[in-house]
Amino acid sequence: MKRYIVILNPIAGKGHAIRRKPEIEAFFTANKMEFEIVLTERPGHAIVLAEHYGALPETIVIAAGGDGTCNEIVNGLMKAALKNSTEKPVFGVLAIGRGNDFAYGAKVSTILSEDLLRIREGKIALMDVGEVRGGDYPDGRYFGNGVGIGFDAIVGFEAAHMNHVHGGMAYTLGALKTLIKYPAAPELEIRYDEKELVLMPALVSIMNGRRMGGSFFMAPQGMMDDGLFDLCMTRQGPRRQLLGAMLAYTKGKQSERSDTITDRAAHVRIRARSGSMAVHADGETICEAGKDLEIINHRHALYIIE
Repeated sequence: MKRYIVILNPIAGKGHAIRRKPEIEAFFTANKMEFEIVLTERPGHAIVLAEHYGALPETIVIAAGGDGTCNEIVNGLMKAALKNSTEKPVFGVLAIGRGNDFAYGAKVSTILSEDLLRIREGKIALMDVGEVRGGDYPDGRYFGNGVGIGFDAIVGFEAAHMNHVHGGMAYTLGALKTLIKYPAAPELEIRYDEKELVLMPALVSIMNGRRMGGSFFMAPQGMMDDGLFDLCMTRQGPRRQLLGAMLAYTKGKQSERSDTITDRAAHVRIRARSGSMAVHADGETICEAGKDLEIINHRHALYIIE
């Protein structure tokens, strides 16, 4: 008899997530599934909860929220997995947040009734988890969807401050605001596999999933179970050129541009030769002015209900 622990972030989706709690309770009760709904109380609380419950036998941890909730639960489950190397935790998602980019990459619906049926059916698949080391997290921070460096990270910081605009629109407005400010690009040394690049990119994207910001397809062919990240690097250029690149990202066509490099790798190291890096992982701030990063793909680290 499996037990389902639903970790619900009540402020996800700008407070809309908590309104779905009765529907979730009714479904589990009607299907005679043993469950408990636990509300998060502060930033980082879901990490603690997921680490605790993820280490328990016959327990499935469900993230009920958006990308931030999923990120914290991935971090907690990875900590639980390190304690119990014989059994991988099982992770489920109820995508009731704002952007739901992780859910998109994991091919999880954003329709709650469909998500609940998927949880009940319980079909699981292996999932890769990324880890970024550096900035404010020298010992590492895990991520499920992706890492953004430069323009992408700054846009995310801007979008997070928009209280009355949600989802892809907040990210789009954040992109326009950042484009107006147009911060200078750092000179980066990027090493992966046996390749080394030195360039001044407006943005670098390292994806386990497929999408950022609700509408920017940073890795249109990305897969979460192949042991590889999809890399995308767009060089700094005139504002008009970068605006064109941003429009290409909304269609997943950036690989066709001469100012953009795409590739795949399992292990990436990045050093700022000049300037510094603004970095996020799954929308969570890694640093605002970092100098060195290491990004590692942990292949098949968790199970996810698909």
